[in-house]
Amino acid sequence: MISKYPRDKGTLVLAFITGLSINGSFSVLFSSFVPFSIFPLIALALAAWCLHQRYLNRAMPDGMPSIAAAFFLLGILVYSALVRAEYPDMGSNFVPTILMVALVFWIGYRLKRHKEQ
Repeated sequence: MISKYPRDKGTLVLAFITGLSINGSFSVLFSSFVPFSIFPLIALALAAWCLHQRYLNRAMPDGMPSIAAAFFLLGILVYSALVRAEYPDMGSNFVPTILMVALVFWIGYRLKRHKEQ
């Protein structure tokens, strides 16, 4: 079912970028470890706007909203793990990494199941 809708890959990428940029914006605004930058805020605004436009103009196939939400959560976890690896004073990145790997396996399982149907 995913192969019939090639544009849905764009939705998944936008959901991932939105997750990255929302965590980046939060870190930039509220964390003393991460230096301030305007780019996560710009990326968040553009990705959220594009994702909203896709939602308004295209129908999503069955099961795609849960996969898009998983990609959003994956973006949040990836950014958290990368920032914690760059700034070890923030704490360990063990939990985000384990959750990220489990989420990648779940996404792979769901995408494989979609292709079989």
